[in-house]
Amino acid sequence: MTTDQAQTRSSAEMFFDPLCPWAWMTSRWLLQVEQVRPVDITWSVMSLSVLNENREGLPDSYKAMLSRGWAPVRLVIAAAREHGDEVKKALYDAIGHRFHLEQRGQDEASQREVLQEALAEVGLPADLIRFADNVPGDDIDQLLRASHQRAIDLVGDDVGTPVVAVEGTAFFGPVVTPAPKGEAAGKLWDGCLLVAATPGFYEIKRTRSVGPDFS
Repeated sequence: MTTDQAQTRSSAEMFFDPLCPWAWMTSRWLLQVEQVRPVDITWSVMSLSVLNENREGLPDSYKAMLSRGWAPVRLVIAAAREHGDEVKKALYDAIGHRFHLEQRGQDEASQREVLQEALAEVGLPADLIRFADNVPGDDIDQLLRASHQRAIDLVGDDVGTPVVAVEGTAFFGPVVTPAPKGEAAGKLWDGCLLVAATPGFYEIKRTRSVGPDFS
């Protein structure tokens, strides 16, 4: 990295779905990137439930997860509408910690409990939970779909979450485990920007042989 690059701060935006463990891994990586590169991250919502709502042939277990998936994204969208965009990251952290590190919220009842605890941890009103119930076409649904569509417009509809956008360049991923730390996180960031900004570049991929490592 040159001296000019080190002195010039950039802005990046990550689109997440709280249910997605790979998005969680990417978000933890980006927190490391902020410490070693001059970049400021903002946080936005996309939804696996919206992405897959008209797709056929999905496994029953995945359909069940998508059914639960409306509540967390609706809650984050509602909290941001009522209390400002700055609450999205804190609420995501609180929900994601319980979903992924504590492995809670695997059914609707326990998920509701997780969401209520997350609101309390962040200091948000408990009655925001009323927005978690899926009501197609209501104000929260419209805001959710608009946020999701913003991510899709950046990268296309044949990807999922996470999506990262930075200074006019956007990409799906990276899908990585465990989340790199320190300068290793910075080097991955440099590489992602390099390949994503290459004209005509679309994809690097290999088969995942392990699941998310949250350590």
